[in-house]
Amino acid sequence: MSPERFEHLLALVGPLIRKKQCRSRQPISDAERLMLTLRFLATGDSQQSHSFSFRIGRATVSNILRETLEAIWHALNKNYLIPPKEISDWMKIAEEFEIEWNFPHCIGAIDGKHINMECPKNAGSAYFNYKNFHSIVLLAICDAKYCFTFVDIGAYGSTNDASVLSETLYGKAFDEAPTKLNLPGPDLVEGHELPYVLLGDDIFPLKPWLIKPYPGKNQDEPQRIYNYRLSRARRTIENAFGVLSAKWRVFRRPIRANVDLVEKITKAAVCLHNYLRLTENAKYIPKGFVDCEDETGNIIPGDWRAAIKDDEGGLTNARKIGGNRYTFDAGKSRDNFKDYFNSEMGQVAWQWQHVRNCGLIHT
Repeated sequence: MSPERFEHLLALVGPLIRKKQCRSRQPISDAERLMLTLRFLATGDSQQSHSFSFRIGRATVSNILRETLEAIWHALNKNYLIPPKEISDWMKIAEEFEIEWNFPHCIGAIDGKHINMECPKNAGSAYFNYKNFHSIVLLAICDAKYCFTFVDIGAYGSTNDASVLSETLYGKAFDEAPTKLNLPGPDLVEGHELPYVLLGDDIFPLKPWLIKPYPGKNQDEPQRIYNYRLSRARRTIENAFGVLSAKWRVFRRPIRANVDLVEKITKAAVCLHNYLRLTENAKYIPKGFVDCEDETGNIIPGDWRAAIKDDEGGLTNARKIGGNRYTFDAGKSRDNFKDYFNSEMGQVAWQWQHVRNCGLIHT
């Protein structure tokens, strides 16, 4: 973070963490409080280590972190973590996905991650997940530019993941009353009726507003083309989480804190990710840091993958959500996209050769 960006962030957060003057001693400054918190998030070092580095008592470090993390959330979320509210907002996201990833009518990519943490006191098995560590769940949707648009933080790691999406406010809104979200209705695109959808992977249930790959290995050629196009566009959420973990190293090992503080850490880091992505992107996500493609559609892995290669835990994929059952409308939505991607107007020039080269189509 540049000095100019730090000063701007300090102007936003400072008034929320400022302490009154007292006669006995000088209070710890706003800048030092913010610096300590950012260093904690960026290094992942223990609170005791920061107590030595800043020559501040261990209990004082803990109090500063709690207050400043919460202040970062309140200062940034209303301006830098804004969910789409109007039809024009959804349309803008969809246009960016079509321009950047050749995927029309996409309003976001969705995924869930486990935030690894040490065993909370007296928690029993509530936070113990199927991968045999303790966690809370971060469920997020991002746009085509790697910014998070919706987040849900704090579900039990042991919770049946089918309920994580369905119990979120936006999950319920999509299911029960999508009109309340001002979501655009389906449109005809070159003769194919395409709804506006989220892109998920196999962990999610298939819905009219959420599409995922065709399962199994015995797919026909059109299905394999569809799976490639969806996987290509879904790299946005994979890269968003990758950048989050690579830049904020607190996520790269089990977090030593109680559940309340882990939630505050996650909320603050998500806001800072969006803030720096929108205000200082060249330094936050330099060239080559996220996945890109060559002229033939081959993926060039981003530098963030090497940065998190030796993680001791960090962000871990959520498990399967739901089974193979789905409604006729949900299946129809997926089939419509499949037919469009295999049509003359919906195809991209390299898709056939790329899929064949990857061994996904046998000719």
